[in-house]
Amino acid sequence: MIPTYYENNAHFLIAVDCIIFGFRKKELHVLLTRRPVEPLKNEWSLMGGFMEENESLTRAAEKVLYRYTQQKNIYMEQVAAYGEVNRDIGDRVISVAFYALVKMENFDTSLARKFDARWINVKELPRLVFDHNQMVYDALRLLQYKVSTKPVIFNFFDEKFTLPALQDLYEAIYQMPMDKRNFRKKLGTMDLLDKLEIKDKESSKRGAYFYSFNRERYEVFLSEGKRFSL
Repeated sequence: MIPTYYENNAHFLIAVDCIIFGFRKKELHVLLTRRPVEPLKNEWSLMGGFMEENESLTRAAEKVLYRYTQQKNIYMEQVAAYGEVNRDIGDRVISVAFYALVKMENFDTSLARKFDARWINVKELPRLVFDHNQMVYDALRLLQYKVSTKPVIFNFFDEKFTLPALQDLYEAIYQMPMDKRNFRKKLGTMDLLDKLEIKDKESSKRGAYFYSFNRERYEVFLSEGKRFSL
């Protein structure tokens, strides 16, 4: 049992809120739900929950992610803490936000019905409860920085991808077009992708070759003092 040295100090509720990103049809989406309880019941909300007494922040976030996606080993990262006094009209709540990258093709649609959840294009984000819009904005800014300096973007794909799809995803995250020649030139200089002998025939008649990210070569890349930069 943890000693109560600070029992004379104020106690607050601590919550975790998860900005769950997914990629589909050249657009970045975030998973939202209708808030199931008061206050602001039935309003649009991020996925979240309260941290339990014997639970770490990371474990609490993992619990929320698994509850709403039924997926494990999801890439996630802490965004920021939100502690304005009146941010939650229900009580004094401090929330720590995490963003997560989910493979939408593996998402169980029955979960959406269970939790009244929807994948919403980040460009069409509705008004969310409390400060959740700010959380999404902050998470997107952090994601933009991360994908420019680390290969986290490959967590959106299930082992293989085409170069057009990869560029589409970068453009969706940055919300702006990218020059095709410069994009592929930067990828080529790092030499971290393996070209596969199969093509994606669904996007065009000619088809585009699939690629995979070589994690072993990336470790060597780092050991040589090189930096991932796109």
